[in-house]
Amino acid sequence: MVGIITYGVYIPRYRIKVEEIARVWGANASDITGGLGVFEKSVPDMDEDAATIAVEAARNALLRRHVDRKEIGAVYVGSESHPYAVKPTACTVGEAIGATPNMTAADYEFACKAGTAAIQTCMGLVKSKMIKYGVAIGSDVSQGAPSDALEYTAAAGGAAYVIGNDDPIATIHHTCSFTTDTPDFWRREGQNYPRHGGRFTGDPGYFKHVKGATTLLFEQTKKSPKDFTYAVFHQPNAKFPQKVAKDLGFTSEQIKPGLVVPHLGNTYSGASPIGLAATLDIAKPGDTIFVCSFGSGAGSDAFDIEVTDGITSDKFHRDAAPSVEKLLKNPIYLDYAQYAKHKGKLVMQV
Repeated sequence: MVGIITYGVYIPRYRIKVEEIARVWGANASDITGGLGVFEKSVPDMDEDAATIAVEAARNALLRRHVDRKEIGAVYVGSESHPYAVKPTACTVGEAIGATPNMTAADYEFACKAGTAAIQTCMGLVKSKMIKYGVAIGSDVSQGAPSDALEYTAAAGGAAYVIGNDDPIATIHHTCSFTTDTPDFWRREGQNYPRHGGRFTGDPGYFKHVKGATTLLFEQTKKSPKDFTYAVFHQPNAKFPQKVAKDLGFTSEQIKPGLVVPHLGNTYSGASPIGLAATLDIAKPGDTIFVCSFGSGAGSDAFDIEVTDGITSDKFHRDAAPSVEKLLKNPIYLDYAQYAKHKGKLVMQV
């Protein structure tokens, strides 16, 4: 069975509190945190981007388990903030982890679900025996225009998954997708910040597609929420995943381990992969995990995952790389001026 061989996460140490952003724009911080359920978000350092975050996440994954780099046949990086419009991030990652040159590579874009689309592609290549291992990454330094609602949550981080069938730590039993042309969020070439369709973001976008993919997976697998120990949903804020989980019949206890957005923010392509990683950080053999991503535009990928004995075997060393909980500890807080400098919001004339 195809599954997860190892995984790794990287989250920048810098943070800015929602109340600090609200202070600058004269907004009510209590209303914002109450509405979003987000209190602070991660901020990339001035020399960090989606590529460096992807490299660090991949290296952390490879710290947990020995994988022969020559047997990595594919590297796919999903992001909506690739540092180059024309220059693949995946090649940089492949070179940094020593997987080049005998590999296929590509950058993926599908808003916040590009990382899970990369996982699906690796699954297909492994299952067809075209490759032994594939690396799938979701990594972003997401953008939010000054004073826009997105600025309160747009964060930085990423997660990497090595997919294969060599004693996986978690088997992926099934996956399916639900996709339509719904323009709820977009950014044209050359624009610095994305735009969102307001009323299209909730029901026509997030809720329709997450529920659609979840229902489809349940129909195809004959399973229901009670068949899963944990559940992870895309988390643009804390309210959306909690609401959709309740609507679908999941409990708050099932989603609690993976709900990291309150102190991380929305890492876009990294959001549901980081939530899955946080769940794997505490998972035991036999635990079952439901995952459903969401990407504006719009679509969702759903996964039926079961943790194996491999997660406690001598081949896999969970403590060899930092957990999501550890990466969220000991933050360095920035004021808005420092944050604007880190995010390149201050444009200097040369």
